[in-house]
Amino acid sequence: MAEKGAGASIIIKKHGDDHEHGHHGGAWKVAYADFVTAMMAFFLLLWLLNATSEEQKKGIADYFDPNVSASSSRSGSGGVLGGTTLAPKGAMTSDSSNFELKRNERLAPVEEADTVSQETKIETEAKAAAEQARKEEEERFKSVEKALKETLEKQPELKNLAQNLLIDSTAEGLRIQLIDQQNYSMFERGSAYMTPEARRLVAQIVQVVNQLNNKLSIRGHTDSRPFVSRAGYDNWNLSSDRALDTRLALLEGGLDPRRISNVTGLADGEPLVPDPLDARNRRMSIILLREAKGVPGK
Repeated sequence: MAEKGAGASIIIKKHGDDHEHGHHGGAWKVAYADFVTAMMAFFLLLWLLNATSEEQKKGIADYFDPNVSASSSRSGSGGVLGGTTLAPKGAMTSDSSNFELKRNERLAPVEEADTVSQETKIETEAKAAAEQARKEEEERFKSVEKALKETLEKQPELKNLAQNLLIDSTAEGLRIQLIDQQNYSMFERGSAYMTPEARRLVAQIVQVVNQLNNKLSIRGHTDSRPFVSRAGYDNWNLSSDRALDTRLALLEGGLDPRRISNVTGLADGEPLVPDPLDARNRRMSIILLREAKGVPGK
């Protein structure tokens, strides 16, 4: 533009420098942001290298290794860090074996309690069964005792021997004892041979005990009076021989020989009464042995 009244014309030109200057002023911000991002990535890398274990570093390296098949890559607990955390606290690893161990620890008390409960139940049932068997056997023994007494009452020739018969229950079983009295002996004086009346009584005992299948124990007893009729022969020999003759009388009465468990002579070792010379200490014991176990004595 030329101004009037002046000797020369003044021309003012405007250029687009301000626009170009503004464009170049924004470019440095982008470069700075890229620089900051790169530094953050660098410091993050340094932190990762410092915070991870060798195993985790290997996992990270394998994850970014192009030679590793993509199908082998996993996520979650099977991924890069294998389910671990970089924090100092928290679950550092997800170990299935450790989980199973803890699970077993939780279940162990329950399983142990179930086992103890089952064992207690079995033991209780066994005790109840044993007690029931004991009661049933006691009833059978009582029936034998009753039948034997009724048999003696029905036979006049044996009625007088009722006082020579003693029946009681022991820890071993039902004991039937043939006892000598002051005026009557089940065996001939100083002899191992049973009298005919005693032998008939034994035959009646066999008929009653044959109602059961229990085994029998036969034991001979004497008093403490020395046996002097024969040299080298004493009360041990006499009690044993009398026990053997009682066994023979039982077999003659119809007892199955397989039911006899043992035959023993005890001399004067187990007196019936305190007086060692009392005639009642001379006796024979026929014991129906118990089949039920754990039965208390009476």
